[in-house]
Amino acid sequence: MPGIPSVPPHGNRWFHRRVAIPAALAVAVLTVPAVSPASSAPSVPSVSSVSSAPAPSAVAAQPRHTPKPTVVLVHGAFADSSGWSGVVARLRHDGYPVIAAANPLRGLDSDAAYVSSLLDSIPGPVVLVGHSYGGEVITNAAVGHANVKALVYIAAFAPDQGESGLALVGLNPGSQLGEALVVRPYAVAGGGGADGYVDPAKFRSVMAADLRGSDTELLAAQQRPVDLAALQAPSGVPAWRTIPSWYLVAGADRAIPAATEKFMARRAAAHTVVVDNASHLVMLSHPGRVENLIVQAAKATD
Repeated sequence: MPGIPSVPPHGNRWFHRRVAIPAALAVAVLTVPAVSPASSAPSVPSVSSVSSAPAPSAVAAQPRHTPKPTVVLVHGAFADSSGWSGVVARLRHDGYPVIAAANPLRGLDSDAAYVSSLLDSIPGPVVLVGHSYGGEVITNAAVGHANVKALVYIAAFAPDQGESGLALVGLNPGSQLGEALVVRPYAVAGGGGADGYVDPAKFRSVMAADLRGSDTELLAAQQRPVDLAALQAPSGVPAWRTIPSWYLVAGADRAIPAATEKFMARRAAAHTVVVDNASHLVMLSHPGRVENLIVQAAKATD
């Protein structure tokens, strides 16, 4: 499998160019900054005041309720956490605490370590959710965290030990991401690397064919890049071997083929749903379906 294009030595002029790269290179794909979903979450009803406390006998008769788990959402490449906005609104309406993590997109090991440190700060149970490359991150970040009760993969990579996103995306035909990838070198103190973007002219076709063109133009312009080295890194021991998992397959995904998503879901013994005709950015086009699956996973942790 061809490698990532070489990056000019540190100190050269910044430049950008479109590179013809195998579809496998597009693996980490992506969530993107959010747009308003087609249907908004229902408004939260007001809480009526209580005039008096219940009698002790009434309190004793009430069933005990376990606090709802915190839902931690991890976005993929070329994105930020605002891509989860429609899902967050629905989860909050249903009473779930939510944290949309800021995935650094700088490398699989460092990204997973960052999310792992976030999990350390949450005292109660957690449902950990990842989209696309975010699935690789949660697969590694959840290891060793007894408070993570469920993993939810949304059109995401669920790698086994030693696998990379590049290896997984090549399992089946259908990804159109390779020819849409634009590579730009970046420089930082002491070094640099190569960032990947999706060509704005091809963004809607590859990533979000079930969203309006006016919305996808904004998404393409606002995308965050991923360091391409993150897409080549081998995964560690997968958390899905010991933590129950759920998987949403995007039936018309042109970034990660639906056949590959189904394979990963079967391998992880995940509770699986398929959203027919959904693009890779299914959390934007079908936020209600995504929230429903997360709630299923959350209720299973009770």
